[in-house]
Amino acid sequence: MNDANRGDGASSPESPASPLSLPAAPLPALRPSLSLLTDRYELTMLQAALADGTAHRHCVFEVFTRRLPAGRRYGVVAGTGRVLEALPAFRFGDTELAYLEGAGVVDERTLDFLRGYRFTGTITGYAEGETFFPGSPVLQVEGTFAEAVVLETLVLAILNHDSAIASAASRMTSAAVDRPVLEMGSRRTHEQAGVAAARAAVVAGFAGTSNLEAGFRYGLDTIGTAAHAFTLLHDDEPSAFASQVAAFGAGTTLLVDTYDVRRGVERAVEAAGTGLGSVRLDSGDLGALAVEVREQLDTLGATETKIVVTSDLDEHAIAGLAAAPVDVYGVGTSLVTGSGAPTCGMVYKLVARTDSGGRMQPVEKSSVRKTSSGGRKAAARRLDGDGRAVEEVLVTGPDEDVVAWEPDGSELGADDGRLRRLHVPLVTDGAVDSRWVGAYGVANAATQHRTSRAELPRGARRLSHGEAAIPTVTWGL
Repeated sequence: MNDANRGDGASSPESPASPLSLPAAPLPALRPSLSLLTDRYELTMLQAALADGTAHRHCVFEVFTRRLPAGRRYGVVAGTGRVLEALPAFRFGDTELAYLEGAGVVDERTLDFLRGYRFTGTITGYAEGETFFPGSPVLQVEGTFAEAVVLETLVLAILNHDSAIASAASRMTSAAVDRPVLEMGSRRTHEQAGVAAARAAVVAGFAGTSNLEAGFRYGLDTIGTAAHAFTLLHDDEPSAFASQVAAFGAGTTLLVDTYDVRRGVERAVEAAGTGLGSVRLDSGDLGALAVEVREQLDTLGATETKIVVTSDLDEHAIAGLAAAPVDVYGVGTSLVTGSGAPTCGMVYKLVARTDSGGRMQPVEKSSVRKTSSGGRKAAARRLDGDGRAVEEVLVTGPDEDVVAWEPDGSELGADDGRLRRLHVPLVTDGAVDSRWVGAYGVANAATQHRTSRAELPRGARRLSHGEAAIPTVTWGL
């Protein structure tokens, strides 16, 4: 495993909502239709709405979570770019339509609608990488009911998974402070989830991934050199180390705990010299071993050789190694499973729609413990005079007023700081904003996350259980 640079690209933007100034880039390679990544009830609702004439009512759906996972003080929006990349592939071709017809899922009228389905609406939301809190309207999908309702499952599947991974990854990179953290969890999850997890981890500050498909799709730095199997393949450890150094040079990373760590370190320096890049520890008491290995490396003259630690790390283990002479962390299982919170509990709810007279009306549900708040919301974060977040502000009122609202300081007193608007345009009249997709979309999101997390109160980074870092409040217009 080689230590990886973060590869952040351009400097931070003036505003956390501003993307990096990079040229437009193509979407990742076309994929098969994603239209059947849909729950059946979305299409049966569509059929009934087409029949009664309500399918073409103008609607606003919002994605939000009612609560954070236990012990979490903030969440991280991730997967937005993947949602945008998926939209062009959300098409019902002959194969998909034949299946729906043969299975009797919907009637001929609905099949005709789906045959020409294209999302031509508008999507706004929190910039990918932004932190969020209970009630934050992280995504707003606006269009006809027919266009928007069928996207529910796809949108939630992507955002719930990726945001859970990024939220856990942020805790890990926060605990690591300025030491790089590397993602290596692909073998612990579904093969495609591994790609998505690697991407989400980099959004939240990971420096690289072992997953080559993620590297290929999103331009991520990839890392990795050898496992224990390579050492065991050879007749002895010196032979294995000599082979690896011959192939990759002295700057490689040698895994030194296959047999005896102390002898492994000696043999590693013998094979690569004092210019050895790194040694990796993958078992045992990592904190104690790191101290011993650092002392040994320094004694042998390998003072610049880094120590990489792996083996079932999570944010708590990383924090526990803060005082140890560790240079790089590698995380697998805990990362790809959201470190105990594999979903964010995000929901996709209709909050406004036109009535029979064409007027936009707020709608909401009042089910026990599953309420929603009617009406479109504008979202902003209130910052104090030091630039620290104080509140998540949701602005409500008549739809046309909410659409037109912009923070201008009049809502606050002179000593109450300022408001930072959170929503950015993602899709306009069906056209995807290319700033948020592909490799540089990930770079934008990583920049966004660093800036957003830095403005949170200092207590937001605690790993102990506690309430959300800032409260969510509602302002009426």
